[in-house]
Amino acid sequence: MSTVTPWRRLRLLAASIGPGIFMIGYIIGTGSVTSMSSAGASYGMTLVWTLILASLFNHVMVVALSRLTILSGETTLRSFRKGFGAPVTLFLIVGMAGTQLTSIIGVMAIVADVVRQWSLQVLGTPIPTLATAITITAVLLGLFWVGKHQFFLRALAAMVTVMGAAFVFTAIKVAPDAGTMLSGIIPSVPVGDNPELLLAGMIGTTMASVVLFTRAILVQEKGWTMADYHEVVRDSAVANTLLFFLNAAIMACAAGTLYLDGTPVALAIDMVRSLEPLAGNVAVAGFSLGIVAAGMSSLFPNYLLGPWLAADFGGVKRDMTKPSYRLMVVGAALLGLVVPIFGGRPVPLMIASQAVSPLVMPLMAVFVWILVNRTSSVGDRKPSALLNFSLGVTVLFTLYAAYLAVTGFIASLS
Repeated sequence: MSTVTPWRRLRLLAASIGPGIFMIGYIIGTGSVTSMSSAGASYGMTLVWTLILASLFNHVMVVALSRLTILSGETTLRSFRKGFGAPVTLFLIVGMAGTQLTSIIGVMAIVADVVRQWSLQVLGTPIPTLATAITITAVLLGLFWVGKHQFFLRALAAMVTVMGAAFVFTAIKVAPDAGTMLSGIIPSVPVGDNPELLLAGMIGTTMASVVLFTRAILVQEKGWTMADYHEVVRDSAVANTLLFFLNAAIMACAAGTLYLDGTPVALAIDMVRSLEPLAGNVAVAGFSLGIVAAGMSSLFPNYLLGPWLAADFGGVKRDMTKPSYRLMVVGAALLGLVVPIFGGRPVPLMIASQAVSPLVMPLMAVFVWILVNRTSSVGDRKPSALLNFSLGVTVLFTLYAAYLAVTGFIASLS
């Protein structure tokens, strides 16, 4: 009789939560570091409640979307098109494409600014942001064109992991006391410089509509069935728990350093100071490298999202060698040059780009809630009362997030 070794069990567990790990890798990047650092620097740990709720409701959406995919056999957009028609599904596609394109602008702005500030401090001569943006765009498009990008992306993921670990260890060293941390679980909107947009950005980078869209594709590739439903729930629970702690660690680093000094995150390089208690002067180089890696690893899938959405909507194979798809990728990539050419403040732009996602989330949440209860989609496998209730509360939360985003954008314009 064969026995399963502990190492084998660990490998099986890691394989079973693969889609969740992908979700963490996509979300923890330039946007989350910018949003969480800004929140911690400006308001300490008072906004940790936002992370708790966003991670919880993200878990609800991931589980519900996974269940819908398993029972219907359809990806998210195909289910939406079948259930509600092409026009409203196209509206959602436009919304998700908007989050993709604004994210490309914001991410490249942060990365180019970090490289400029780092080179100014270390080399004494700033590397122009346009030169950085053109170089990164050319490298990523070259990798896309030849199709040799898997090893490169894995290397970037390793560097991002090191940066994430640095935030965790720094948070352990400088985090506020337990009382201060616990006080942040009470929901409140602070008084300050447009906290609504920051809150919307924090929610948007955690409950990313693009990540939820790709969830159905990952579930299909994994081959999960209802017999594996416990794995689906566990995968999402583990991923969203880790997501919460990583985001909270980034916030705690800024709260234990920048907030105590009364220093908000005005420039992208300001975020590096939150790691100085652990790494000192090495933090500048390490953080800069991590941000560049995080930016490039999130830019690449954002380039591909347009063709993915188009293929999913049309129900055709995602053949990335098609001229029309390649043109879409090049057009999306060139948006990364907007801020280096025309100027802008990278940190507010990055936060604003994350705040776009909550604008489409209420409609997505309502559609999922309806479809998981519709016989034509799931047959007689209706969700539990708990999942139904959780989806209802999720819809209310996404409406609140959309309200915050609209309020924040109006305040920014005025």
